[in-house]
Amino acid sequence: MKKVLLQIIFLLTITIISYKTIAQAPSVLIMDANRLVALKQKINKQDAATLQLVNALRKQADELLNMKPVSVTDKAFTPVSGDKHDYMSQAPYFWYDSSKPNGLPYMRKDGVRNPEINKITDHKNLGELDNACRTLALAWYCTGDEKYATKATALLRHWFLNDATKMNPNLNFAQAIPGINNGRGIGIIETIALTGIADAAGLLKGSTSFSNADFTSLQQWYAQYLNWMLTSKNGNEEHAAKNNHGTWYYAQAIDFALFTGNTAKAKELAEESKKRMDLQIDKEGKMQLELDRTNGLGYSTFNLQAWFRVATLAKHAGINLWQYENQQHAGIRTAFDWVLPYALGQKQWTYQQISDYKKNNIYSLLLQAAIAYDDTKYGAMAKQLDNEVDDVVVDLVYGR
Repeated sequence: MKKVLLQIIFLLTITIISYKTIAQAPSVLIMDANRLVALKQKINKQDAATLQLVNALRKQADELLNMKPVSVTDKAFTPVSGDKHDYMSQAPYFWYDSSKPNGLPYMRKDGVRNPEINKITDHKNLGELDNACRTLALAWYCTGDEKYATKATALLRHWFLNDATKMNPNLNFAQAIPGINNGRGIGIIETIALTGIADAAGLLKGSTSFSNADFTSLQQWYAQYLNWMLTSKNGNEEHAAKNNHGTWYYAQAIDFALFTGNTAKAKELAEESKKRMDLQIDKEGKMQLELDRTNGLGYSTFNLQAWFRVATLAKHAGINLWQYENQQHAGIRTAFDWVLPYALGQKQWTYQQISDYKKNNIYSLLLQAAIAYDDTKYGAMAKQLDNEVDDVVVDLVYGR
């Protein structure tokens, strides 16, 4: 009798654990929580293809365990504020002008990146933090191995929470142009990484390493940064930007509003973003402001990445931007379908593209479009890029 009771208790425990796994979807915004739950179920069922991807993810995460924590205080330069805790960067497309005294002011060469910008490490470090935290958080979620959550937590605390190393929640000194200014609204595009980091934090909420206090403190940091974006001179300039900078502003602001529990602001911004789409996308799907750049295909894809993110986030606020069409009966899908044949090499690009085009950018969009529009043709196109693209995180999050 005792043995039977123990078996019943065991089965009930397993049932409860399984129920919690299904019911408690992770607190993510860009990633699809339901698809992550389905991913976890595949792992539990020992699905061979999924386990192969998880093993590849684990290898990447293992390499990150020895990563040195990064901070805005690492840079060898100090902003004019005198505070190294302030983020700082230099405009990438501006160069020393030999025709001017001391080369100042710098002159613009659109699409040509000045390697001089790499001397200031804040942008590079933030990108590395984003990649590391997403990889480690997903590795913890998939495997349950706490060492990955422990490492991600240490990285997050170092950048955002520890008094000695934390970043001040502003971008007053981003993308400065030597001889012209100490920072611009355009620099706000450099904090796109914060959206990925917020999702990583959402994944980590279930771990023992990342405490409720950590999560709350990180939310408070994001709330301060969002307030700066919404009220500062630089923030207002980027908010008004007509091209991809404006789209990415919405992607960030909506994400940060949702992450900090301000759903009303997120909904307001999502509704407002429709006006930006009205301006940007013509009846054919062309985004002329991006086509005017020296890397027209790259920037068209980059703007689509922003719109995909805005639409994904807007859904959390009850706004459907995936299906929205402007007065020319064009929307995100119109622009995506126009870009696709060029991005996949099926049509010859007739605008400027002075840099190499990376198909991994369109790859993730194809997988997302297959889900958003419930259309298998996009997934089939992504499958054709298998030999050209290797992105374990994307494959795990969006599946195929």
